[in-house]
Amino acid sequence: MDLDNVQQMVGSTAYGSDGDKIGKVGQVYLDDASGEPDWATVNTGLFGTSETFVPLQGASFDNDRLNVAHSQEKVKDAPKVDLDGDHLPEAEERRLYEHYGIGFGGYSYDNDTTAATTTTTTTDTDRSSGADFTSGSDTSGPTTDDAMTRSEEQVSVGTAKKETGKARLRKYVTTENVTQTVPVRKEKAVLETEPVTDANVGTAGDGPAISEEEHDVTLSEEQVVVQKEAKPVERVRIGKEETVEEQTVNEEVRKEHIEADGDVDERGTAR
Repeated sequence: MDLDNVQQMVGSTAYGSDGDKIGKVGQVYLDDASGEPDWATVNTGLFGTSETFVPLQGASFDNDRLNVAHSQEKVKDAPKVDLDGDHLPEAEERRLYEHYGIGFGGYSYDNDTTAATTTTTTTDTDRSSGADFTSGSDTSGPTTDDAMTRSEEQVSVGTAKKETGKARLRKYVTTENVTQTVPVRKEKAVLETEPVTDANVGTAGDGPAISEEEHDVTLSEEQVVVQKEAKPVERVRIGKEETVEEQTVNEEVRKEHIEADGDVDERGTAR
């Protein structure tokens, strides 16, 4: 776990040592002294509304998956802490250490299949090199060497994808009136009278001279027939368009400064 993983970890999914999904990674906190990733916050609770701290000691990151060395239940039961801005106070960190069973100078984790404990013992002399670290005297605390280390905070700015809303495509039905004019043909009986002439006297004289007769004529008319048929007219879909805007980040950083008191000559920086 190193600084190269920090930006990739934010927004990834955290899984416990039991393989259960814990939640999305919100932020990564660096160790004040080493600058290495030390803690991460994971969104837990209903709909991910709660942020829980989980240690990165013994954790691994691969393919957008953060595997921590503690079970899902252990992480979700972690105490809620009060942050001092973007800094994790020592008292709150100590509570988290106690919950996860992590001691100062070492760590342990509760993997269901493997239980590991690492401890470190500090002595005045590094036995591997024979170097003596008691050459200086620190009036404010324990013995140190003859130099001070000046540190300063550095800001790492990145981005994390967050869901801001949803768009839905919905189809509904409305009714409207359609008016059309259609010509309709009708038949009707028309009485026609023509005089008897030399041309039609033969037809007119057919049959008895005096008789009673009936002639039927069938009349018809067109009627309007309405039929409705559903036909596809267009296709509609929702797409996504990405825009880029510039945002300015303003953050306070702390820097240590070292000054000398007394009769001290200032020399160039040793290189």
